[in-house]
Amino acid sequence: MAMSDVIERGLLIGGNSVPASSGKFADDIAPWDGEIYARVAAGTPADITRAADAAEAAFPSWSTMGAFERREIFLRAADVMAKRGEAAIAALARETGASRVFSQFNLAFCIQVLREAAAAITRPAGELLATSIPGAYSMAQRIPLGVVGAISPWNAPLVLGMRSIAIPLAVGNTVVMKPSEDAPITCGLLLADVLAEAGLPAGVLNVVTNDLADAGDVVAALIADPRVRNVNFTGSTNVGRIIGVQAAQHLKPAVLELGGKNPLIILEDADPDLAVDAAVFGAFMNSGQICMSTDRIIIHESLVEAFIPRYVERIKALPCGDPADAATIVGPLINRRGAQHVSALVKDAAAKGASLLTGDGSIEGPNGTLIRPVVLTEVTTDMDIFGSEIFGPATVIHPVGSAEAAIDLANDTEYGLTGGVISRDLGAALDVVSRVRSGIIHINDQGIADEPMAPFGGVKNSGYGKFGGTAGIESFTEQRWVTIQPSGRPTYPF
Repeated sequence: MAMSDVIERGLLIGGNSVPASSGKFADDIAPWDGEIYARVAAGTPADITRAADAAEAAFPSWSTMGAFERREIFLRAADVMAKRGEAAIAALARETGASRVFSQFNLAFCIQVLREAAAAITRPAGELLATSIPGAYSMAQRIPLGVVGAISPWNAPLVLGMRSIAIPLAVGNTVVMKPSEDAPITCGLLLADVLAEAGLPAGVLNVVTNDLADAGDVVAALIADPRVRNVNFTGSTNVGRIIGVQAAQHLKPAVLELGGKNPLIILEDADPDLAVDAAVFGAFMNSGQICMSTDRIIIHESLVEAFIPRYVERIKALPCGDPADAATIVGPLINRRGAQHVSALVKDAAAKGASLLTGDGSIEGPNGTLIRPVVLTEVTTDMDIFGSEIFGPATVIHPVGSAEAAIDLANDTEYGLTGGVISRDLGAALDVVSRVRSGIIHINDQGIADEPMAPFGGVKNSGYGKFGGTAGIESFTEQRWVTIQPSGRPTYPF
């Protein structure tokens, strides 16, 4: 790619594109071929302060804007996002290596996140409480927090980037957004462009991009800024733990959506065809780089012969390679580090006796980021892949002898994000659901399922707090108690 074709972007502060205080840029590398896709301003802690200044200044007018006017901005933004659809899909393929099918999902869901945010603006946000004072009114009211810090990820950038800002903005907050260094355009600046075109006032959303080397300092400054009253983060558990600790030190709530070791439990009476379809999609959508991806297939041993040959045959047939090819399903990992992580997990398991049913973890592609799909079985607890989140195109099959054993294995993890149960017996499936410890679980479906009006979040080391629905509104507002006494208190004790 010629340098003239490289996108160059500044920070978005107060409605203006401005250079970083460092005067430097960071290269945004395309994962498939290793070429520079974009150069973005390398923001610093000083730029976080500038962005928080702008967000704080914009808060009074934004938080008091009429509900209908604010709602129209989000409805227009949904239309703008749809109009920009093909350009967004192309950007996702280039910047993150996403396949066309995954990019289309990102686009469609992002549009729905905007429409759901519009709906949230006019949703009732309070309640009338009982009171012991005659003639008085007692109310619980939900009000915006102020400035929200949003740290958005690269792996589903339109969905997760927009989710990190849409409801916080809709309920009256202003935002300082720090997008991932691996996708600063599609999980940050592109979304800001859409909202600006839709009429979002200057300063309501500010975007600070950064160099990877400065990420820790920039995030620490975002959390520490006294104007920032809440932080949300979607990403790895290791980083989420650091963010959670820093937020707690500053007495700020955090919404953390972190990693998963998600099971697909296939009970004895399951339809094998449905199980295969669910497992293929759940494990290999976006090359397995989704927090909800199926890392583990826990299957009753009586179905192994009906399931495994069909599953492996389907996996071997998945088109792999260049994400610019519309037929590709399994594209590159986001960077060489991601590919090396997955390869190391697979090779460690194979060296310790795991059986590779397809794939071997070898790294391919022009930039060393492609791994062809891997399916393993006979995985034991001494193998790193048993407990580690894979976050790539590999999955492990665990045959078990009973539903009880399946539940025990599903819970044998530090994570608790999502999962699925396949069964013709709804009662049996519901019993499993009641005993699996996760924030989300689906019957006769795999774990990659999401709707913007539903509460989304995990338990254990998969994080805390919720995005989506009423729970999401509560995450980004605070409850205030208000009383009204038309004529004042009738008496005071002194």
